[in-house]
Amino acid sequence: MSAKLRILLTGFGPFPGAPYNPTQPLVARLAQLRRPALDDVAIASHIFPVTYAAVDRQLPEVLAKEKPDALLMFGLASRTRYLRVETRARNAVTMLWPDAANARSRKRGIAGPADAMVFGPHTARLLRAARLTGIDARSSRDAGAYLCNYLSWRAIENVRAGGPQLAAFIHIPLLARSGAVRRKGAPRITLDELVDAGEAMLMEMVQLARKGRNTLAA
Repeated sequence: MSAKLRILLTGFGPFPGAPYNPTQPLVARLAQLRRPALDDVAIASHIFPVTYAAVDRQLPEVLAKEKPDALLMFGLASRTRYLRVETRARNAVTMLWPDAANARSRKRGIAGPADAMVFGPHTARLLRAARLTGIDARSSRDAGAYLCNYLSWRAIENVRAGGPQLAAFIHIPLLARSGAVRRKGAPRITLDELVDAGEAMLMEMVQLARKGRNTLAA
């Protein structure tokens, strides 16, 4: 198959309590990467407004437009000081916190009585790739009950419906300012460190998607 491998990177905009979302510069940096291993890869990016309506509308649109082989998503976990590789999406939505459009969910679940859905075993490889860069990265079984979990659920639905081969969601912490002295309790991970870890996970996704494509073509 001669067509380029296609990878879609996503982040989120600001939301109540987080006027600055570091997933935006992270996704921008990763989308601009130029590496020999990426010569046959087309990287697209998209930033979602932090609203349920935007995810429901824009995710199908961007998947139809970009037709990615793999989807690598990033979200902010402001109370976590390490990188989290999510392994599943829970059938849960918070009714307490409004989204950026001041809308609240009217129900606690996303899809009736359905159980949680897992991303797949590839998340372990992403975790290993991130850790090899020296960043504090950990596996997570709880993506919360806000937009990050909601997008994760919708992404897995699309994978199961024949969309991207693979999807993964990565929670990142608030960033330490470059050159700032790290005080106790302050954010400890810099944007450069996140970009290194993000690149490692991106390269892993490329390898996995390429292997999957070759398997389908065999």
